[in-house]
Amino acid sequence: MSEDIKVKDGLRESATFDRNTMTEIRRAAETGIYDIRGFGAKRKLPHFDDLLFLGASMSRYPLEGYREKCNTSVTLGTRYAKKPIVLDIPVTIAGMSFGALSANAKEALGRGASLMGTSTTTGDGGMTPEERGQSSKLVYQYLPSRYGMNPDDLRKADAIEVVLGQGAKPGGGGMLLGQKITDRVAKMRTLPMGVDQRSACRHPDWTGPDDLAIKIQELREITDWQVPIYIKVGATRTYYDVKLAVKAGADVIVVDGMQGGTAATQDVFIEHVGIPTLAAIPQAVRALQEMGMHRKVQLIVSGGIRNGADVAKCMALGADAVAIGTAALIALGCNHPMYDEEFKKIGSAAGFYDDYHEGKDPAGISTQDPELMKRLDPVDGGRRLANYLNVLTLEAQTLARACGKNDLRNLEPEDLVALTVESAAMANVPLAGTNWIPGKGY
Repeated sequence: MSEDIKVKDGLRESATFDRNTMTEIRRAAETGIYDIRGFGAKRKLPHFDDLLFLGASMSRYPLEGYREKCNTSVTLGTRYAKKPIVLDIPVTIAGMSFGALSANAKEALGRGASLMGTSTTTGDGGMTPEERGQSSKLVYQYLPSRYGMNPDDLRKADAIEVVLGQGAKPGGGGMLLGQKITDRVAKMRTLPMGVDQRSACRHPDWTGPDDLAIKIQELREITDWQVPIYIKVGATRTYYDVKLAVKAGADVIVVDGMQGGTAATQDVFIEHVGIPTLAAIPQAVRALQEMGMHRKVQLIVSGGIRNGADVAKCMALGADAVAIGTAALIALGCNHPMYDEEFKKIGSAAGFYDDYHEGKDPAGISTQDPELMKRLDPVDGGRRLANYLNVLTLEAQTLARACGKNDLRNLEPEDLVALTVESAAMANVPLAGTNWIPGKGY
């Protein structure tokens, strides 16, 4: 029986105990351990595809093709930093660690981001010379693990991102299994080689917002107030988390929805913790607006961004920029069909591979195997990433011009309608063909 057939020959599959559920029960019964994987949530969730733009016609005038400019630049860190980051495009590269990714992959991300005048982010595990050397704008992540953290690298960064949570696993720490902890990774993280590692889920030196404010002050003193300080939260209680982050002194807030990817964590975490990115953005914007800080404290949104339409919709809902992770890896060659035969050998398939923690990635991206790493040319990978980022930007500009906007940040909720009641309620925009926003009446 085909896996996508629910009814055949009078037999009917259970909606509660379908074949995938029964397979997981059998796996758990046989092994006694929970499933670990990478990627993000695989269940269908309300997402940006559930929103549509209202292009200009009679009531508004569109901009003329490529003849009329549409600005894409954004400045991050204008609240306190002496040297805010100026990006040419509002699409950044999210934090992905060396360890989870190969050195070549980190270099390729830096090259691609620099070609498009945007930033990349270190991730857990510290700063590599490859990434710093090829990144014109590099954000240094400061995580609970403190792996690879030192003041010298902090001072080399163009911004610092204090990570309190991740969309795929808010409330949980990361994993890096022993087969990926090579001599270099071990030295950078001060870990023993070949031993499974679990990152802490909370910072060791604070228990709440007051302690966070002290830590931000320390980071500003280390960097002489030069660079912006970001606070990254996994999307859960977004409204309150954003308010507390602003109060603690953040220059930039990063909100990561549950469609965001990860290198490795429990499957039950990925699928059952957090809220969709679509639901998180309006909460974050409302919190900033109520504090009089919208656009003064910049908002970056991540988690499931795939195309220029997603970028434009995030910005219409109030974001200043977006961050991509999974999509950037796909642009480099992750899950490419050219490796389908090798995926089959490790029990997977192109488009389905999510065992990033095993270090067997045939594309040479999420591995520390020297032979596999050679398959990714960082120069060619950087070019592909830059091409992808360029397409995202052009698509977002096209939609903004169609709505009569000469700046991506001039897009607004009024430019959007929703296709479902759920997405209308989450995004706080009307159901298409009506002026009804669920929960707000007519």
